[in-house]
Amino acid sequence: MAIWPVELHGQTPAGEVVVLDALRRRDKREWVEVRSRNREGLGPWEATSPGPGQPAVSFGGLVRHYNGEARAGRMAPFTIRFEGRLVGQMVLFGISWGSLLSAAAGYWVDERVAGHDVAPTALALAGDHAFTTLGLHRLEVNIRPENVRSLAVVRKLAFREEGTRAAYLHIAGRWRDHRSFALTTDDLGGRTLVERMHTNHTSHIGDTPPHVPGSSTNGT
Repeated sequence: MAIWPVELHGQTPAGEVVVLDALRRRDKREWVEVRSRNREGLGPWEATSPGPGQPAVSFGGLVRHYNGEARAGRMAPFTIRFEGRLVGQMVLFGISWGSLLSAAAGYWVDERVAGHDVAPTALALAGDHAFTTLGLHRLEVNIRPENVRSLAVVRKLAFREEGTRAAYLHIAGRWRDHRSFALTTDDLGGRTLVERMHTNHTSHIGDTPPHVPGSSTNGT
């Protein structure tokens, strides 16, 4: 059983505050507003079911599911808050223990905060939590080749590309190829991901491109 809920605090390279914490029932109105406003931008990147339509899950059911999976050690479903506002999600999922000690990360961020390094900061915070508190060895992110903004996120943290996974995930009615990126504790050489992000920022590595229509800061 993992410790949950967890709250992580950090700052973007510009000094703006990013907090990762658990989704709460009182977040419903803000969550629905952000998701609704970003529906068009997120639609091309979010996973879908290849089978018959799935029944809708209530907001309360979503919170219960996240908390249950987190306490069981299978997921760390963080909400991203930027300067006190709910602006997205950073989820560690597929957590494996034993001889693998691995997880994958997926994320989405409100388009209104694009260009503030919110997603790289959130991924760095979640990654450091995975490697230190959880004791994992490997973290991966899988991204559609067309998702230029999400590709910029892993570049900022110098993730290592491992190749293409053909027909990896069902999105928007089709099985989509994904580029796979990963880091292990060996890649970090004793540094944290937050430290790596700030170093890469000052050297202008992986600058986030301007918004491209049809793209999103989303880990798929």
